[in-house]
Amino acid sequence: MANFSPPGFEDQSTVLAIDFDGVLHNAYKGWGDGTCYGDPLPGSIDAVKELSKKYKIIIFTAKAKPDRPLVNGKTGIELVQEWFERHNILEYIDSITSEKPRAELYIDDNGYRFENWNDTLKFVENTL
Repeated sequence: MANFSPPGFEDQSTVLAIDFDGVLHNAYKGWGDGTCYGDPLPGSIDAVKELSKKYKIIIFTAKAKPDRPLVNGKTGIELVQEWFERHNILEYIDSITSEKPRAELYIDDNGYRFENWNDTLKFVENTL
């Protein structure tokens, strides 16, 4: 991949940003109150371990939004951290955020690969 890091942020070119729900956590009940009830998606645990050998792993999730209500007295970040602890991969995660971090690549189940606006408009019209 090409390195598009802004000046002063070159060290962030080894960052992978990975969405939580639908990519690592199966979220089979939907978003609900922010509880992390689901199991890991097949292959996700091994993939995080493998990718962390070469990349910093940043998890992004709406569960981490600061305006979300507490669940049993815990923030969304705490709930996601506990889920990672239960599945023995917290040590492979560099941070958890609700914001889009600077990263070399974003792995997300709700993404669209932009190439041009004509194709994008057709995709949106035919998909949504």
